[in-house]
Amino acid sequence: MPRRKNKFTTGHTYHIYNRGANRERIFFSKDNYLYFLKLLKKYSRKYQIAIIAYCLMPNHYHFLLRQDGETAVSRFIGVLFNAYAQALNRQTGRSGALFEGRFKDVHVDNDAYLLHLCRYIHGNPVKAGLVLAPEEWPYSNYLEWIGERPGKLVDHDFVDGFFPNRQDYREFLLDYLRGLDDLPPDIKQYLFE
Repeated sequence: MPRRKNKFTTGHTYHIYNRGANRERIFFSKDNYLYFLKLLKKYSRKYQIAIIAYCLMPNHYHFLLRQDGETAVSRFIGVLFNAYAQALNRQTGRSGALFEGRFKDVHVDNDAYLLHLCRYIHGNPVKAGLVLAPEEWPYSNYLEWIGERPGKLVDHDFVDGFFPNRQDYREFLLDYLRGLDDLPPDIKQYLFE
């Protein structure tokens, strides 16, 4: 396989995403989502990966991650999804590739880009028509961002640094969902739309 263009580096932030093979589902039940989140918590701690934003969709996922330790984000993602795919295959009796090739990664090197990605990620279930409001989708860390769920899969210091008033983030996301504030073109090239 060709080498990745990004070299994962401590202290840097990355948008990581992929979808199911043939655009098929990667999560089939509530238990699949919950098991995956348990793995995410376990391995993010083990490999010192800070989770800034995430959203698990039925057939794809998005993460905004910061590598805080020496272990590369690529290693973390490999271990995480290998564990999940093996468990899912055992549970469902399926075989073959779960994902559409290797995961995609984009180095996020400025704050504006980073914040737009957060709202894109959290707005994904609404844009896909799965829910009417982002707080209705339980498989993202949006509720942690706005202080309505005490989850551990979020970098609270990061959120507080940009949005000390949680209502400001809610409005920032809703402006995007209402079409009042579009995503910059440099972000749109990395979306599954």
